[in-house]
Formats: sequence, C-alpha cells, structure tokens
Amino acid sequence: MLDKVIIIGNGIAALSAIKAIREIDKDSEIHLFGEEAFYPYSRIRLSKGLLSILQEDKILLQKREWYDDNNVNLYIGSKIISIDTDKRVVKLFDDGLISYTKLLLAGGSSNNKPSISGIEKSGIYTLRTLQDAWDIMDGLKNSETALIIGGGVQGLETAWALAQMDKNVIIAQISDRLMSKQLDEKSSEILKNKVIEKGVKILFNANVSEIIGNDRVEGFKLSSGERYECNTVIYSIGTRPNIGFLKDAPIDTDRGVIVNNRMETNVEGIFAAGDIAQYNGNIFGLWNIAIEQGKVAGYNIAGKDVKYKYVPPVTTLSAFDLSLFSMGIVDESQVTDAIVEGDVEENTYKKILIKDNYIKGAIVIGNTRLSPVLKSAIEKKTCLEGIDYKNMPIDDLIQLLKTK
Repeated sequence: MLDKVIIIGNGIAALSAIKAIREIDKDSEIHLFGEEAFYPYSRIRLSKGLLSILQEDKILLQKREWYDDNNVNLYIGSKIISIDTDKRVVKLFDDGLISYTKLLLAGGSSNNKPSISGIEKSGIYTLRTLQDAWDIMDGLKNSETALIIGGGVQGLETAWALAQMDKNVIIAQISDRLMSKQLDEKSSEILKNKVIEKGVKILFNANVSEIIGNDRVEGFKLSSGERYECNTVIYSIGTRPNIGFLKDAPIDTDRGVIVNNRMETNVEGIFAAGDIAQYNGNIFGLWNIAIEQGKVAGYNIAGKDVKYKYVPPVTTLSAFDLSLFSMGIVDESQVTDAIVEGDVEENTYKKILIKDNYIKGAIVIGNTRLSPVLKSAIEKKTCLEGIDYKNMPIDDLIQLLKTK
C-alpha cells in the first residue's frame, strides 16, 4: 500500500525530507503544508538580502515546477491547527480534515519576543518571514536611527544592511561581546572592531528595559537608566519551536518535539525535524542540522532504518566587509590543543581546536575558502595522529587534510 505523507512546515528540513523520500519512493502521496502565502524560500537569505533580493522568486528553495516534477502537493497559506493521532488526521484552519499514514512535523520556530515595556508600539519589528522583511523595508523609509536588539548572526546581518542604507544603527547586546557562543574572545574582538569601524554603535551588557514613545517608537531606555533616541526597533533574541498546535496530541514535547535518533516521536509514524525537533535535549536551530535531520526523517518515512549522527553546528557570517566561519567547539577548556594564527590589525584569524588528535572545532576570519576542508575534517573525524600540527602553519595543515 502506498503511503500518504503529510509534512507540516515548508522550510529546509521539509524539503530535505522530500528529497530523501523521493530517492526511494517515487509514488507515495506527499502533501506539504505551509502557513505563509509563499512557495518555500530560504529564511537565512532574508537578513542577507534586505538590500537586494527580497523578491520571492529570488530566494526560493526550489523552482515552482519542482513540486509537480516530484509529485508533491503543495498547500501555501494553509495552517494546520491540530492533529488526531488516533484517527490519523490533521485539522486545517478552515476545519478541513486530511488523513495521513505518516506525518512529519517540520514547522520550525518563531522569534522570541522580548519582555520589554512598550514592545507593542508602532515601529517595532522582528525578522522571521518574507512579509516581516517587506514590513521592515517599508518602515525604514521614514526612519533615521534603528536599534537592533541582539548581536547574533541575524542581528549583525540586519545591522550591516541598515548601515549600508546610511541609517544610524545601534546594537544592544545583553552580554559582554558579540557571538560569544560561536567565537572566542580574540575573534569576537576582531568582529567588534570591524562593526564599529563601519559606523555601528554597540552597547554591551545592555538590557533594554523600555521602548519610549507614545504610539510610535521614539527611543529606548536601558536598565542602567541610559536613554537613546531611535525611530525603529528590530529584535533578534533567539527562537522557540512552534509546538502550540500539539497541545492536545499525545506527542511528547518539552521545549520542542522530542525525537529519537530516527527522528521519530513517541507516536509511531510521526517524525519531526529541524527547528521544531528536540534531540538528546538539544534544539539546534541551525541550517546544516535541519538539512541532515530532514534527510534522516525522510529516509525513515520511506522505509529505511537510518540513524541521525550528530553534526557539529556551523555558523557563517558575511557582513561589515568581513567573512567568518565557526564550527564545533570554540572553548579551549574543552580540548587538549589549540593552534592559532592571526593578525587583529589585518582582520584575519585562524584557530583549530583539537582533542586527542581529532579536530573538534574551528574559527576562521578572513579567507573562509579554507572552511570546507575544516568542516569535512570535523565531520569525518579525521585523525591527526603522526602529524606534527603544533609546529606546522595552519595553511599547510589544511593542505594536508585535503589528502585525507
């Protein structure tokens, strides 16, 4: 009997799952549901593309005809509000019911909203959807100064886009440095210097306590009492999985949907992948991991028995005329060796973190063309035994790794 697969959510995890299913099974029904009124698109290109590529067709994950070519029934603007696991049906926002034999939860996450007085004022935005991006661009037309709450990748990319529009930009960062989870102190300092050089003001250890203004944003206040003027606020302080529609379903959830190493939930035939999935207590919220989890879920939906193997998180940033790559462990206290090269003045930095002859993490600022080799060495667990890496230039080590 052919399966009828329903996939809730149309991001990269969902499309990765579809590709895996279609490698094995060309004929089973696949029904793909997305809440937004757009074909599946690349969210990670939203902040990168604020200046140039905000047309839907330029950021699509696949061409429109791909869905017909792969026998995928795509439903855009279609929200699923509940699941009946006993009857194996999902309920749509218009009360329509659709049956399934297998189900993939890939509905992603939503941006956290900060608990700040005045956060509902006009002129306050977040960036999660294409419509959000359009709203931001429209709102910026009459804005001179923007506050970015959050100094992570999305916040930095957004700040860079606004700086290139000749806006005054302020970043409020809750911690004492930028990208503290992905960078060490020296690489974070290089990034900070470059951001400041491009005219962006950074407030460290800054807890925004109030958005000032009547109906519209006029400024903000920190918990320290300092006040600043601004016309626009964009917040980017992490995400939370979209699991609200599962509240009445017997699917185990915690912060996200709990899955095993097959990406399967506690309910047989129901899988989860991507930002919504919680595996071994972790919700990663990263592109490369969503792709891998989607692939594993897809293979298992199609009848294979594939186990998810942890992929170290990868972070890339290209902004402020700086390119950086970070992967895996960046804390020296968790490894046995670290080799470092770099010049703060030249905005270049390379660091490889090694434990028991295996590369466990890497940071590269500058020539990130080296990063695919390091990524491969980390993922393949390339052994460095017999290599005098402590006395070898990093570029020579990377050339050697290419042969492994």
